[in-house]
Amino acid sequence: MEEILKAVLLGVVQGLTEFLPISSTAHLRIIPSFFGWGDIGASYTAVIQVGTMIAIIVYFWKDLMKMFLSFYASIKSRDYKSKDTRLLILIIAGTIPIVICGFLFKDIIRHQFRNMYVMASSLIFFSIVLFAADRFTKKTVTMDKLKMSDGLFIGFFQALALIPGASRSGSTISGSFFRNMTREDAARFSFLLSIPAVLLSGMYELFSQRATLLSGDSAILSLVVATVVSGIVGYWSIWFLMEYIKKHSLTLFVVYRILFGILIIVLLTMNVISN
Repeated sequence: MEEILKAVLLGVVQGLTEFLPISSTAHLRIIPSFFGWGDIGASYTAVIQVGTMIAIIVYFWKDLMKMFLSFYASIKSRDYKSKDTRLLILIIAGTIPIVICGFLFKDIIRHQFRNMYVMASSLIFFSIVLFAADRFTKKTVTMDKLKMSDGLFIGFFQALALIPGASRSGSTISGSFFRNMTREDAARFSFLLSIPAVLLSGMYELFSQRATLLSGDSAILSLVVATVVSGIVGYWSIWFLMEYIKKHSLTLFVVYRILFGILIIVLLTMNVISN
């Protein structure tokens, strides 16, 4: 029963923090330490992220179907000018940087980057980046006006989210703002861009670490529960941010990130939590 309750808590944390620009990885690394559970590991984190990706697929199902049907029609007609086809191509292009970086730096991501001081510093530093992107950009470009260079640029910002504490949504929304995208489209593109990267990461970790992750019925049940809960909570989280970002700046999240980062450093210094 204790393992199930732990899985539910981890699923809620993942679902709430994956789409808000506050870093799910940092929260999944730090919150368990308050309960003395230790680091749940990068592999476990990557797998339960699949639940939140399913939430994105459900939420944006119509958009995804339009893109795939448009792409299929474009292949037949050899005309790739449709805005939905172009969007799919941009998402594929934007995924390339994180795939390359994830493969090249996978060992560092699993080990050195799990350091809490790294996460705390990342939370604070990238909050400044997020604030600058939110405050000092025009936000006039819609998603259908994006160019290939824009997709690659935002994809580079998504790759920065491999550093725990950066936040995938925070990084990609920042990158989108720096390309002057509107608030709503920046959030929408951020969510759509995350689908292939997180699904590939989750499937890779599940396969490569299957002996550890699936060692026993309780471990499998825990993983399934955490993944399902993260998906349910994640769907609500997507809806919340999509509505929130239309009318509000991201200053609230910037302040939260800075305070959270400082709190982590203080608790580490006082030995309240261990690194």
